[in-house]
Amino acid sequence: MKRLLLTCAAIVSLALPVLPVQATDMNKTIRVAFQVDVTGFDPQATNDLYSAHVNNALFGNLFEFDYYVRPVRLRGMLAESLPEISSDGLVWKIRLHKGLYFADDPVFKGKKREVIAQDLVYSWKRMLDPKIISPNLWHIDGKVVGMDEVVADAKKTGKFDYDRPVAGLKALDRYTVQLTLKQPDYTLTELMQQYNWSPVAREAIEAYRDAGGRTMNNPVGAGPYVIKQWVKGNKVILTKNPNYSQKYSLTEGETAEDKAVIARNQGKDLPLVGNVEISIIEEANPRLLTFKSGALDYEFVGQDLIGNVVQGGKLLPEYSEKNIRHQRAMDPALAYDYFNLEDPMVGGLTPDRIALRRAIILSFPTDDYVRVVFRNQAEPANQVIPPTQTGHVANKPNLNKQDVQMANALLDKFGYKDVDGDGFREMPDGKPLTITRSSTPRAIDRETDELWKKALDSIKIKIQYNNQKWPDLLKQGRAGQLQFWGLGWISQATDGNSFVQLLYSKNIGQSNFARLNMKQYDELYEQAQKLPLGPKRWALYKAMNEIATVYSIWHPGVFRYQNVLMQPWLSNYKRNPFRQHFWHLMDIDETKRPKS
Repeated sequence: MKRLLLTCAAIVSLALPVLPVQATDMNKTIRVAFQVDVTGFDPQATNDLYSAHVNNALFGNLFEFDYYVRPVRLRGMLAESLPEISSDGLVWKIRLHKGLYFADDPVFKGKKREVIAQDLVYSWKRMLDPKIISPNLWHIDGKVVGMDEVVADAKKTGKFDYDRPVAGLKALDRYTVQLTLKQPDYTLTELMQQYNWSPVAREAIEAYRDAGGRTMNNPVGAGPYVIKQWVKGNKVILTKNPNYSQKYSLTEGETAEDKAVIARNQGKDLPLVGNVEISIIEEANPRLLTFKSGALDYEFVGQDLIGNVVQGGKLLPEYSEKNIRHQRAMDPALAYDYFNLEDPMVGGLTPDRIALRRAIILSFPTDDYVRVVFRNQAEPANQVIPPTQTGHVANKPNLNKQDVQMANALLDKFGYKDVDGDGFREMPDGKPLTITRSSTPRAIDRETDELWKKALDSIKIKIQYNNQKWPDLLKQGRAGQLQFWGLGWISQATDGNSFVQLLYSKNIGQSNFARLNMKQYDELYEQAQKLPLGPKRWALYKAMNEIATVYSIWHPGVFRYQNVLMQPWLSNYKRNPFRQHFWHLMDIDETKRPKS
């Protein structure tokens, strides 16, 4: 813990010139595209990647990664500094900056509404409200002294008492919140930099909440931007929050260019650019064409098109001659396929069902998946924790490599035979066997669907597809209504805990889409939470991963690389491995942008 405290406190300052304050340029716009739409704007009701991008901008963050520092570390944002943590790791104090204000909203009746410690207390309690069913509950569930009783009563009565005092969560004064934990939590500081820990105004939530207690359409936050327009399935437009008063205050850079950017922007009003326009363009080719036309300022290149952009590690002349820049790095992400363990056909932990799932996994041509779908911009996943995270096991054998012969032998052994002579296997009891894979209509998913069809044909199992839009699948997946679905999970923290929690039973309905409920796994996970970051903790991660493999809970899939293209008029961009969009720190040179 001493080491943790020292790390948290280590902030080095550089001598920087004092420059005249410059206001946000409202004539500038950052233009970017998402491949899927956001699902909503409630910090406690969303955890999908695209909603996260926007909600970080709307609600602000208590902490954020120091933009130009590598290896990454956190710095205070809405909070004055990183948490002050007691020597036993149990008592956390977080102090808000004074003079922070929520965006203007009619609920405030024409008055500026200051952000105070009580807003954090209310926001964090919402994470625990059973009615909301927050997908971020795992961040705090069971950790706060005195909170379990409040949650238990809420489950009994159907109403969460937000006014009930809780010993472990209280405002000490107007700007200081104190969190008291049951045991030390060594990953919590990094979790706290995510938007679900950001303050919300109780009066706004109570004015706009739906029957489930969620406010998906009326965000009122204290971040650098507000929603100007949301056309579902088409675009999201953000504009500066007039009440956002923070200044550019970065102090350290990794390179000379970083340091020059810091010096050039020091003391300026944030955000530097007044507007952000997000287009929803589902297919990779139209997104790239839109970027090439100059209508997007940067683009995460679809892996199916990387060969049209980069060859031999170098940008093609049609890009480099336009001074377009390129960055490539592995994401802290896992692309995986999970089985619903509550499904009557593929679920359960009996040997025959394990064998069925194992055979399906072994039938899949992961090497073709990497080559055809990801265009070699990925590595086969041999475990659930990516190489970017602590807890990843180096040189681990890949036990999920394609082996069609072994897959068929398993099915034969456990009684999956072609009973009716139609060329496809039935269940051991003779009932029909058909795997329903869910996917979106995007081209990349169609390619993946074709590989799964080829795979299951090789083991004589019928497959059918449930094609729907991403938000609909996400809702059904959380409700346990999908049998077999491919997902991506990306972490916003450096430790592998974010990945192993995907199978913790208390996260069913949140992040545990596979709906695994296993005492052995849960005990390992809970034991790991008590240990500081280090080999003993990571050994437990390894044991959890082995359970996922032995019981064939999921097909780990791949660890993907991300390729980013940047226009010459975009400045201040530096890829962060744990957050894709720092819009408030980016800038645009409109003189270099082509005239439309």
